[in-house]
Amino acid sequence: MNSASVLEKAASRRSWNPKFVCALVLALVFLCGAASGALLMDLRVHNRFHPPAFDTSAANFERMQRELNLTAAQSEQIQSVLNDFWQYYRTVLSDGKQRVEQLLTDEQRQKFERMLQQPPSR
Repeated sequence: MNSASVLEKAASRRSWNPKFVCALVLALVFLCGAASGALLMDLRVHNRFHPPAFDTSAANFERMQRELNLTAAQSEQIQSVLNDFWQYYRTVLSDGKQRVEQLLTDEQRQKFERMLQQPPSR
């Protein structure tokens, strides 16, 4: 038996299915992209390139008042809009929390409450 036939046999036994190789490469590319995206989001890089469209914080409201020279009436109306937004936001959060709690067992509900009390881990 010559060495060429041994190599040919070894190569034929190790041949990979092209569909499998393609699927594997696509999965690896997807996983690398997902990992990179998660890392960038964790490092808060995304926020530097895409700041929030409308900041409703008290500090931003004071800046709006100062830089836009708002009248007292405008300030009152804008404060009312922002209060409405925060009330809506609190309602949505409360509703979402209640809907999640309805799906959980008593033990899971207790763990869920503890999770909400803890700051998110990095």
